[in-house]
Amino acid sequence: MKPELRKHVLAAQRNEITEYHIYSRLAKRSGNERNRKILEGIAADELKHHDFWKTKTGIEVRADVFRIWIFTLIARLLGLSFALKLMERAESLAGLSYDELALSMPGVEPVADDENRHEAELLDMLDEEHLKYVGSIVLGLNDALVELTGALAGLTLALPGVRMVALTGMVTGIAASLSMAASEYLSTKADDADNKPPLKAALYTGSTYIVTVFLLVTPYLVFSRAAIAFVATLTIAAIIILLFNFYVSVAKNQPFWKRFMEMALVSLGVAAISFGVGYLARLLIGTEA
Repeated sequence: MKPELRKHVLAAQRNEITEYHIYSRLAKRSGNERNRKILEGIAADELKHHDFWKTKTGIEVRADVFRIWIFTLIARLLGLSFALKLMERAESLAGLSYDELALSMPGVEPVADDENRHEAELLDMLDEEHLKYVGSIVLGLNDALVELTGALAGLTLALPGVRMVALTGMVTGIAASLSMAASEYLSTKADDADNKPPLKAALYTGSTYIVTVFLLVTPYLVFSRAAIAFVATLTIAAIIILLFNFYVSVAKNQPFWKRFMEMALVSLGVAAISFGVGYLARLLIGTEA
């Protein structure tokens, strides 16, 4: 075996034994019987693949302990689908191509087929509750970003002092979160084709909204200058949009940049218009910032 090919085969072998331990750990900690069986099936495939590569290299390799730890932690915090699909993306970025190995070595085709098709199909079968409520989360997040960035932009110029802006923004945001939760409850209940429990959908929408409100208002409680607080709020809004769309793009295999640009332009566009409204209000009514 050529040195370069041997290097790639050893990397594949280490990857397989590492993923075997990741899937095995997640299976043991899964409270969902269906998910546990899926993860055990993938783990068995990974161990089989490792044993295949071992027959080619003739040596034992150690699993990547740090990788096992980090992806197990990500799965706990952000869900199985996100962690495991992120793991697959990391493999692609690392240039670990089983298709290329299949061209150089006999008997690799079944392993390549498993990696390219079988595991992806199994991962799509995972049953995660919060992914069913992405629509409710998007509703709460998007409305909070659009309404609060707009409201805070207008209030920054219309009201005297950052604490007054923070208080008004908080009250407005909490009231709006309750309104959005109620609307989601009624909307989900009226939709006969939707099997989601209305109360749970409302909780996802309302809690997402109110968490976003607190994050956006926080700069007005930290900084004493309204301009700095407003810029910090816009920055937080952009970061929230970035992180949320990255999560959805990985967990649900959706395009990232299109969704990110759409949400960012809407939120920041409304903020710009509201800022202008606040400026006009200060000129016409005569409030002092």
